[in-house]
Amino acid sequence: MMFYINKTNCISPQQTFGDIDIEQLHASVDNKLKVLEPPYPAFTANAIRRMSKSTRMGCGAALPLLADSTQPDGIIIGTQVSGMEENGKFLNQIIEYDEDMLTPGNFVQGTPNTISSQIALISNNKNYNITHVHRGLAFENAVIDTAMLLNESPQSTYLLGGVDEICANNHTLDTLADWFKKEDCANNDLYKSNTNGSLSGEGAAMFYVSNNKTNALAQLKAITTIHNTDVDVVKEHIRNFLLQNLPQGEKIDLLLSGENGDKRALHYYTFCEQLLDSGTPVARFKHLCGEYPTASSFALWLACNFVSGQATVPEHMLKKAAKVSALKNILIYNTHKTAQHSCMLVSIP
Repeated sequence: MMFYINKTNCISPQQTFGDIDIEQLHASVDNKLKVLEPPYPAFTANAIRRMSKSTRMGCGAALPLLADSTQPDGIIIGTQVSGMEENGKFLNQIIEYDEDMLTPGNFVQGTPNTISSQIALISNNKNYNITHVHRGLAFENAVIDTAMLLNESPQSTYLLGGVDEICANNHTLDTLADWFKKEDCANNDLYKSNTNGSLSGEGAAMFYVSNNKTNALAQLKAITTIHNTDVDVVKEHIRNFLLQNLPQGEKIDLLLSGENGDKRALHYYTFCEQLLDSGTPVARFKHLCGEYPTASSFALWLACNFVSGQATVPEHMLKKAAKVSALKNILIYNTHKTAQHSCMLVSIP
């Protein structure tokens, strides 16, 4: 059964926080899709000044889900590069100041678990608290951890999230390795590109989850992860995933594809599309959020809004089909750097 998603929030490069508007596509700048940060009224100016960007995003997306004084039984975050910007600043200070008079703030904010820790400190939550750092499957491992905990304690509730920011050092290294475009490329032209790399992105998506079906937005029915670069192995794994988890007589009503404009990854997404009925609508999401290790959390946020009817699939997302209606089962497929793959099956509650 996995679990139900009762509430969700997202801070992204699009208008996804507060009044949701994904019909209007906000443009990338210098091959980067940076988040539209809200005012963060819950934080004082001093608190915001001391927070890293990933911590602001994570806390800003999470705390509204806890506004009714709800205390989850755990806070579970998936991230890969959160804290790396602050970590780099601290390491540079060691050289710059010759190991003397270092700023402690950069050191404190320079670890990935800062986000989950800050959420717990602000909300006075002393329960289970963990951060999963597993490259392109960090969020998926957080999801699996959450599902296992809910299987053990069915009455529990958890705050689940995926957060990553654009880190200067990592961006430079990934650009040199051809994971980001070196030529100018606007996000509305991303899928026309036939070169290596994608656009750099960032974001924070938070989910309040439980086994309680009442007023749930969506149900996450199943998840799987794959570590392989062999297309045939990946294709067979996805086929078995659908056979095992899609109820008999039902079909996938929408494929949320992580296609990202990188020609090296395109054949994985093409083979995934071929596993489904020829008329299955395909929607792509990376031109909204960019490429980052936990981008699948943004896709899950989209799926929750689509199956709950809180948002409709905009035309600029559609690769196949003119329009989408009556969504019951959504398949999310994503690959990170062509070696790590994941599938999530999201359905109406």
